[in-house]
Amino acid sequence: MQKTGSSPDLSFVDGIRTASRRMVRELGFMQSTLAATDYPPSAVHAIIEIGARKSMSAAQLAEFLGLEKSSVSRMVRKLVEAGELQERASDVDGRVKWLALTPQGRRTLTAVQAYGRKQVLGALEQLSADQQDAVAQGLSVYALALEARRSGEAIVQADEIRIVAGYQAGVIGRIVQMHAMFYARSVGFGSFFESKVAAGLAEFVPRLDHPRNGLWLAVQGRRIVGSVAIDGQDLGDNKAHLRWFIVDDGVRGAGVGRRLMDAAMAFCDAQGFASVQLWTFQGLDGAQGRMAGSAVGQGDGGAALRAVNPRLFVTGLGRLAYRQASENLLYF
Repeated sequence: MQKTGSSPDLSFVDGIRTASRRMVRELGFMQSTLAATDYPPSAVHAIIEIGARKSMSAAQLAEFLGLEKSSVSRMVRKLVEAGELQERASDVDGRVKWLALTPQGRRTLTAVQAYGRKQVLGALEQLSADQQDAVAQGLSVYALALEARRSGEAIVQADEIRIVAGYQAGVIGRIVQMHAMFYARSVGFGSFFESKVAAGLAEFVPRLDHPRNGLWLAVQGRRIVGSVAIDGQDLGDNKAHLRWFIVDDGVRGAGVGRRLMDAAMAFCDAQGFASVQLWTFQGLDGAQGRMAGSAVGQGDGGAALRAVNPRLFVTGLGRLAYRQASENLLYF
């Protein structure tokens, strides 16, 4: 084992290179197509990343994949022609085209995900629980180091918070917990409020398959530490409803809320919503230390919840001022 802080010797480096080549071969990257599709690895990666984010521009895709814009442009054109992707001009900037999966593309993504998970699960079954954790942590750190080398930026630590899109196991319970703990401490909300948040999430999460709905999570290691959702169905009239925006106490002030909001607003832009609406309560739109001091009531918290005057913020597409949306506004 290489000692911490020491300079790697060549045998150590070559051992990593050998393992990397074996992984590439075993995962099928030496073949002309990948993951039981008719597409090369770059196209499969494009389908996965666009599917994870629901929409991306070609420029964003090129930057994320580390490919030349001309190569990505050709790849996108082929995927559009194959019926996997669709393009839509941005309502904000006509020069930008947003890419999204078609129904066929979503079926392809489902098949690719099933194929990839089967590969990984088959390998993990050969390992102990400790070895599985070592693989997950080691690959994550090494991938970050390779990315830092390419970008020239300082390496991001392994426990850095990631923004991920879509459902994650335990997400309903965790979002409810973050809301319940914060608002019980801040304003005295109790079981009435917690039940309302849980009921809303339980109704919304099964609708994430709808292309106009989205959920973004801030994840630190394996722990969800923030969330925001866009419900594109419940208001109608091409209006987006911003819901369940919260950041855990331990990571507040690190810009996590802004990253979540940026992801949600980019989605709203790509979907072409006419406006974004959110309901909160008077007194809940101040800075972090001034949250709803006027709320009253004890017991189950229902009295406190009902005592605060509801307020509606409406914003044009992509124009939500972050100062109006501190990291603990109550959106449901």
